[in-house]
Amino acid sequence: MAVIEQQTKNYIDILEIFKQSTTSNCCKILRQSILNFQFQNENPGILSGEAYDENQSIASMIEAKDILGLHYLYLHKLILCYWFEEYEQAQENAKQTKIYLAGGAGFISIPNFHFYESLTALALYSERESQQENLLALVETNQIKLKKWAYYAPMNYLHKFYLVEAELYRVTGQYLEAIDSYELAITQAKENEYIHEEALANELAAKFYLKWGKQKIAKAYLDDAYYGYIRWGAKAKAKDLQKRYPQFLSHILLHKETDSHPDRKSSLSEITPLTEISNSKNISGSKTTISAYLDLESVIKASQALSEQIKLEDLLSTLMEVITQNAGASKSALILSKNTKLDLELTAISCNSHTSSISTELPCIPLESSTNVPVGLINYVKRTKETIGIDDTTIPNFLLADSYILSEKPKSILCIPIINQGKLFGILYLENKLTAGVFTSNRIKLLNLITNQAAISLKNAILYNNLVEAKEDLENYNQTLEEKVAQRTQEISDKNQTLKKALEDLQSTQSHLIQAEKMSSLGQMIAGIAHEINNPVNFIYGNITYANQYVQDLLDLIAIYQQQDINYNSIVAQKSSEIDLDFIVKDLPKLLSSIAIGTSRIRTIVLGLRNFSRLDEAEMKTVDIHEGIENTLMILQHRFKAKDSRPEIQIIKEYGQLSQITCYPGQLNQVFMNILSNAIDALADSQTKHQTSENLIIRIVTEMLNSNTARIRISDNGSGIEQKVKRKIFDPFFTTKSVGSGTGLGLSISYQIIVDKHKGQLICNSTVGEGTEFIIEIPMPLCHQ
Repeated sequence: MAVIEQQTKNYIDILEIFKQSTTSNCCKILRQSILNFQFQNENPGILSGEAYDENQSIASMIEAKDILGLHYLYLHKLILCYWFEEYEQAQENAKQTKIYLAGGAGFISIPNFHFYESLTALALYSERESQQENLLALVETNQIKLKKWAYYAPMNYLHKFYLVEAELYRVTGQYLEAIDSYELAITQAKENEYIHEEALANELAAKFYLKWGKQKIAKAYLDDAYYGYIRWGAKAKAKDLQKRYPQFLSHILLHKETDSHPDRKSSLSEITPLTEISNSKNISGSKTTISAYLDLESVIKASQALSEQIKLEDLLSTLMEVITQNAGASKSALILSKNTKLDLELTAISCNSHTSSISTELPCIPLESSTNVPVGLINYVKRTKETIGIDDTTIPNFLLADSYILSEKPKSILCIPIINQGKLFGILYLENKLTAGVFTSNRIKLLNLITNQAAISLKNAILYNNLVEAKEDLENYNQTLEEKVAQRTQEISDKNQTLKKALEDLQSTQSHLIQAEKMSSLGQMIAGIAHEINNPVNFIYGNITYANQYVQDLLDLIAIYQQQDINYNSIVAQKSSEIDLDFIVKDLPKLLSSIAIGTSRIRTIVLGLRNFSRLDEAEMKTVDIHEGIENTLMILQHRFKAKDSRPEIQIIKEYGQLSQITCYPGQLNQVFMNILSNAIDALADSQTKHQTSENLIIRIVTEMLNSNTARIRISDNGSGIEQKVKRKIFDPFFTTKSVGSGTGLGLSISYQIIVDKHKGQLICNSTVGEGTEFIIEIPMPLCHQ
C-alpha cells in the first residue's frame, strides 16, 4: 500500500503539470483513501487530510457536474465506512454512489460498488427487521451481476461472489453453507493475490464464528485477518481490529527478550515458551517486539500457512514441512493426545535429506507401537510437560539404554510439549543426526510460537472435519430414510444412527430410481387394466350392435303379435300391462344405446391411460404434444369437479399451431401431470385460505418460438409462491406440503426430464397474490437428432 501511495503521489504531480484536473482529483481521492487506511483517523470515512479535502471539493464537483469524481468520492467513502464498521454511513454513501453510478461506466468501480453495497446491506440486516426483504432482494440482484462477472473473469470477481454468498448464508442461518463459502472466498482471494479482500474474508469469517460461539476458530481467522492487514499495509485497520478484539489479538505483541545470549544451548530447565504480553504499537520495527530475536517474516509465513489449511491431512503435511524447515531438523514427529486419558498417537512424521524434498507420512498409530521415535523420552515429556533439549554429549541417564537412541545416534534432540488451555494437546519431537547444538534458544522460541498456532489450527481442523462428517452423516441419513421409507420404516427407526452418508453424491441417483419405480408402478397398473378390463369391454362393445339388432327384431315381432287381435288373448294383455310393455319397447333401445356409450367411454379411458404412460415408447418418438396434454386432463378430470370446499376448476386451453415434437412422451406426460396436480393443490389451498376469487382457473397455452422451440405455459390464479420458496422449488425433497402429502421430488424430477433429458428449460414465474406460471421450452432441433 505504501508503494501505491507514493506512485499515486507521483502521478498527481505529473497530472497537475499537464492541468488534467479531473483525473488528478480522482488520484487525490485514491491517495487520501490509502492514507486513511494507513494512519488512524477519528473518522476514517471522511476524506480530508494531506492529499484531499472533501469539504472543499464536493460543492465544486457538483457545480461542474463532475459525475466521475463524485462517483469515485462516494465509492471510496462507502468502502472506508464499511471496513471501519460505520455501516449506517456506508449505506448513505452507497445511495450517493448509485446516484452518480453512470460516471463509473466501463470502470472496475462498478463491480466494486455492487460488492460493497451487498456487504453493507447484509451487515445491517439484523438491525433492519422491517427492511430485511428489500435488503435480500437488493443482494440477490447484485449477486446476479457478480456471478456473471465471475464467470468471465473469475480471477477478479469469484472471491467477491463467494464472500457475499457466505454473508447471505450467515444472515439466513445456513451455517454449513456459510462455512464452505467463507473458505472458497479466502482461497480464491489468496490465489489471485487480493490481499486486502483475503484479510476481509478472514475477518468476516471470524465474526461469523464469534456469533456462533466458536471462539477458538474465530481466533485463528482473526489472526489471519490481522496479519493480512499488516501485509497489505493497512496499519489503521490492523489497529482498529486489535482495538475491537483485544482478548483475541493480545498475544501478537511480546515483551522484549531478556536473554542476552540468545544463541547459547538450552538446558532442561532453561527452555521455556515466551508467554509475556507486550503493549508495543510497532510489530516490525520496535525493539520491544518478537522481531528482536526471531525472524518475524518466518513466523508470519508459518502462521499464515497453517491457518490457510482446514483439512486435517493438508494441515498436518503443511505443519510438518514448516517445522522441519524452520527448526533445521532431519526428522520431525508430531504425537497427539487422542482422548481425555492422554493416550498418545504418532500422527505425523517427516524426514528431510539433502537429496530430496521433505517427505511426510501420517501413520496414526499408538505411540507404544512405533519404532521411529524414542518412546521413553516422549513419555517423560508427557509426564513432566517440560521442553527437553539434548545433544550427544548430554544424554540423560534414563535414555542411555533407549533402543532408538542407541541405534539412530542423533546428534541433537528436541522434545516440546504442546499445551493448549493448560492441557497437554500433543508433543513435538525433532532430531538432527549430523550436527550437535542445532536447536538453539531462538529456534525453540520460534517453534513455541509455531506450535501454539499449530494447536489452534489443529483443533480448528479437527472441529471442521467433525462438522463435515456430521453434515455428511446427516445428509446420508435423510437420503437413505426417503429411499427406504416405503418398505423399511420400522428398520430405519431402529437403525437411523447408522444410515448417514453422502447426500450430495446420492441425490441425483435416488431421484432417477424413484422416477423409474414410479413409472414401473404405473406400467404395472396399465398392464392390469389392459388385461382385466380392456378385453371384456371390447367383447361387450363388439356385441352391443348384435344385441341391439336382436332386441329390435324381437320388439318388431311383438308388435306383429299385437296387431293380430285373434291371437292377442286376455292373458297376454294382462302380462303386457304388468310389465308395462309399451315402456319397455321405448326404453330398451335407449338402454342398449347407453351401454354402448358407457363401454366406449371405458375404452377411451383405457386408451388414454396407455397413451399417457406410453410404456411401449421407451425411446424418443415424434408425437403430438396436445394429445399428451389432453390425456393428462382426462385422467385428472375428476379433480376439476366442484367440491364442498371449492367450486369447479375451469380449464382454458389456448393451443397454437405446433408441429409434432420428437421427445420422450411418457416422461413429458409425467411433467404435465406433476405441474397440473400442483396447480390443483395450489388452487385448493388458496381457496381454503380465502386468498383467491370464486373463479378458479388453470390456463394452458402452447406456441412456437422462432420456429426453433416449442413452448407450453401452464398457469393458475392461486395465491402464488414466495421468493424464498421459489429459490428452492426444484431442489430434491423440498416441499411446502404437509407430512404425507408430498415427497418433494415431483418438480425436481420434472426439471431433470426437461433440462437433462430434453435439453430444454423449465421456468417458474410467480407473484404472491396473483398466481403461478410454469414455462416448458423444448428445442425443436431435437426433432432431427
